[in-house]
Amino acid sequence: MKSVILKIKGSQMPVGEEEDTIELMTEGKFYERNNAKYIVYEESELSGMDGCTTTLKILEDKIEMRRFGNATSQLVFEKGKRHVTNYSTPYGNFRMEILTKKLEYELTQEDKGTISIEYRISLQGLSEGTNKLDIEVM
Repeated sequence: MKSVILKIKGSQMPVGEEEDTIELMTEGKFYERNNAKYIVYEESELSGMDGCTTTLKILEDKIEMRRFGNATSQLVFEKGKRHVTNYSTPYGNFRMEILTKKLEYELTQEDKGTISIEYRISLQGLSEGTNKLDIEVM
């Protein structure tokens, strides 16, 4: 397991609302196991997910994002495919639907690189929009 610095930029564009973007830098861990690459980091108050640990599992044609802690979710990003999951929060459980529009990543042998994901999200009919997630591994 290797320590890495992550530069994370997340944008949310709910339908009919203005874009909301956050940027943060945090320390994380990078490792490989069973033909997958993993990035693990602690969320911060800035992301609105304080108290959560996020794990990205990077496979050849998809990325799985798991969050544990105050809120729990498992998102699967696979270009052109729709995935349905549950989003557990202290306020209850919600059905979440993800449709990945863009999924690109490039990670070098030196465990550096970029991840770029753009996806449509629908949260049980309560909220709908497009989200972007860009991560630079340094």
